[in-house]
Amino acid sequence: MSEQNKNRATLEEMLAQAMGRAFVAAFPDLTPSNISVTATTQPEFGQYQCNNAMSLAKQLKQKPRDIAQKVLDSMTMPASIERIDIAGPGFLNIHLESEWLADRLEQAGADDRIGVPPVGSGRTIVMDYGSPNITKPLHIGHLRSPNIGSAIDRMYRFLDYKVIADNHLGDWGTQFGITIMGYRHFGDQKAMEEDPMQELERVYVRSYENSREDEEWLAQCREELVKLQGGDQGNRRIWKKFVELSVAEVDRLYSRMGVSFDITRGESYYHDKLSATVEALESKGVARESEGALVAFLDEEKLEPAIVRKSDGGFNYATTDIATVMSRVEEFEPEMILYITDERQQLHFRQIFAICRKLGHDVEFQHVWFGLMRMPDGVIKTRTGGAVKLEQMLDEAESRALAVVKESSPEMDEQQQKEVARAVGIGAVKYADLSQNPQSVVTFTWDKAMALDGNSGPYLQYACARISSVRDKYSERFPDTDPSEFPIVFTEDIEKMLAVKLLQFPETILRAARGFKPSTLTDYLYDLAQTYSTFYQNVPFLKAEEGIRESRVRLCDIVAKVLRQGLSLLGIETPERI
Repeated sequence: MSEQNKNRATLEEMLAQAMGRAFVAAFPDLTPSNISVTATTQPEFGQYQCNNAMSLAKQLKQKPRDIAQKVLDSMTMPASIERIDIAGPGFLNIHLESEWLADRLEQAGADDRIGVPPVGSGRTIVMDYGSPNITKPLHIGHLRSPNIGSAIDRMYRFLDYKVIADNHLGDWGTQFGITIMGYRHFGDQKAMEEDPMQELERVYVRSYENSREDEEWLAQCREELVKLQGGDQGNRRIWKKFVELSVAEVDRLYSRMGVSFDITRGESYYHDKLSATVEALESKGVARESEGALVAFLDEEKLEPAIVRKSDGGFNYATTDIATVMSRVEEFEPEMILYITDERQQLHFRQIFAICRKLGHDVEFQHVWFGLMRMPDGVIKTRTGGAVKLEQMLDEAESRALAVVKESSPEMDEQQQKEVARAVGIGAVKYADLSQNPQSVVTFTWDKAMALDGNSGPYLQYACARISSVRDKYSERFPDTDPSEFPIVFTEDIEKMLAVKLLQFPETILRAARGFKPSTLTDYLYDLAQTYSTFYQNVPFLKAEEGIRESRVRLCDIVAKVLRQGLSLLGIETPERI
């Protein structure tokens, strides 16, 4: 990969650099990297705007309009800019040069990466998401971590990072003593064969209820756990069976959602490393004994103390997570380790990150936390009191989508209808989640998720399908004409607006990935689809004169390419027809 390709700037970066040079030419003491531009929403104000003349007025002790004028007078206008206007109190409105814009759009349209710079080349990150506690069926509360995590994962891979995605399963701990005890006493082998996750949940719940009412039962559960952790062959054999059945079920559901991992390592993988981890914490002075327990005190970080070895000599989640970090750093040498979990684990990870830094791990740690998902009644439970199963949610999504597809395309082959319904239904659920700020509490409604208008997955999938139909109609009417032989030209403001919006795809991907917010990308895709809709409704296509017609078809092609790539990064398929 050439250095030029690796370091290519986005449109926003390029304009910010040009403005930075102009500000420094006018005021040499300024730092060019502090100068920025933002996209405008109205073409009369240009395509981008620089507002630093106002933000720097106090520092420079000059009026913003005077600053703006000096910057403009000092600027060597690059080929990309047609002109810059000073407006209002000191806005610098940037109007892009049309031929340059068209040429850059053509380059982006011909590029598999659509202009997205491979900034991650040679860099490694580890992502920890999914990570359910096994032996329990996944419910809708388990949607957000793999969904948000896999979207961020795809964006970083698209930026050319080496990503190690780890499904860090909760496969070790107190619940297994309870489950083994229940399985031994009232497990149903036939039920295990027919629906292992449901049966494992049943025996766990019944055993857990017994443990709350019967001290002897609780003591026996603890004995089963001690035997498991001590290597008892019988308990290890039962535990391995639980793990195998659970992992197969988790993988099946994740595969249905289009989620996959590079490695799947449960807490048990690190069990043999815990003693050495505690020794390292103690020898480096990170943790010390307190009331029989080994505790990491985090007063300097203004955090609560974290127990890393309990007074009875047992280990906990903190011990395992520290051991996991040490193992990942040694094996993968990442520059960043990223965790995607719900909001309840914020304190835990602040403590873990602080402890790992004290151990000397020079790694960027990030915890992307998210709010819970609820149904309109405020809960995630069914009428029978159990949580709504994730599989039930996905089944319902495909069923609703199939009804839509049958109505819109009754002539479509039945099997194809089911395939389209699968893509639309699953995509609707995923998009309804990803279009929210991760830290928001999501109230899921079917009407909003399945809507064919508004900011929804089906709306964007339908937009892609409509563009495909435009291309089909063009090919039918002009079978001997190749649009790529004609240049892209702009004769209307809306065409230029659409072109600029398309060229903002790279900066959107960078912003979404660096901010760990798939919603940044969903907002962009929805805005792009709306801009395209305005374009399609307000200018003639097939009836336009030759050249203009082909240019507009080419614009349609690039819109479709960006929409499909963007949705693909979200893990959402785009059927040719809906």
